Amino acid sequence: MAQLGKGKLNYRCPSCFLRDLDIDMFYNKETGIYSCIRCQYRGTEEDVLEKNEMIRFRYKAMHDRITKFDFD
Repeated sequence: MAQLGKGKLNYRCPSCFLRDLDIDMFYNKETGIYSCIRCQYRGTEEDVLEKNEMIRFRYKAMHDRITKFDFD
């Protein structure tokens, strides 16, 4: 997805990403706050990175081939 502006790297919105939406966030240089252009989420860079890291557990085994199921 293209960035909305030049400068700092834009991140995915954690709130939208939980709902499987890939939405870029807008960075405000004056306040140092990232805000989503689709929902009401706002946060600092540390907050956004922390929440995006928590979401990564959903895709942890995305590239692994699962051949054994214990519930068979």
